[in-house]
Amino acid sequence: MNFPQRFFITGTDTGVGKTVVSALLAAGLNAGYWKPVQSGSQQGLDSSQVQKLSGLDPARILPEAYVLPQPLSPHLAAEREGLYINPEKLAIPQFSGRLVIEGAGGIMVPLNREMLILDWVKKMSLPVLVVAPNRLGVINHTLMTVSVLRQAEVPVLGVILNFGVNSDHVQAIEHFAKVPVLAQIKALDSLSPGVLMEIFLRYFG
Repeated sequence: MNFPQRFFITGTDTGVGKTVVSALLAAGLNAGYWKPVQSGSQQGLDSSQVQKLSGLDPARILPEAYVLPQPLSPHLAAEREGLYINPEKLAIPQFSGRLVIEGAGGIMVPLNREMLILDWVKKMSLPVLVVAPNRLGVINHTLMTVSVLRQAEVPVLGVILNFGVNSDHVQAIEHFAKVPVLAQIKALDSLSPGVLMEIFLRYFG
């Protein structure tokens, strides 16, 4: 697959493996990585995990625009800190080369009381890659996510299914959503730059 210079990774929910997929693609593409808004920082930064898993030069990990301690939706996490997430501060940083941009949760998560992540992605003209967990409910959640993106006229690059392999899920998603399932990643016993590069080369090399 020919990945664009900049693209956005969203999930069908939180905890679906977006960060591991972001690390995998950033490493395989030798790209930069940026997470505009990090909530739940008291549990660690996704950018630190991406750097560790990808083995990328730390200079390719761009700093977050907002880092919020509470593991809540960005708009609520910001309000708990007396902050307002200003879209003007979410301009995409200058970066030479491909840039993987990771969202927070799903595409309909609010950034503030007026703007969803979907609105920001559309404003930035970013194509989207959807990450979903390969379990019961994945067809419904993936079709809904793709439908919302299509209604907003946001390009969808495809879907990556995490935590298992199920050809029935792939067939249903590709048939009804009319987007390709680019990879199915099994549940991994261990994570390392070598493991992620092996997966990248299997599907995208």
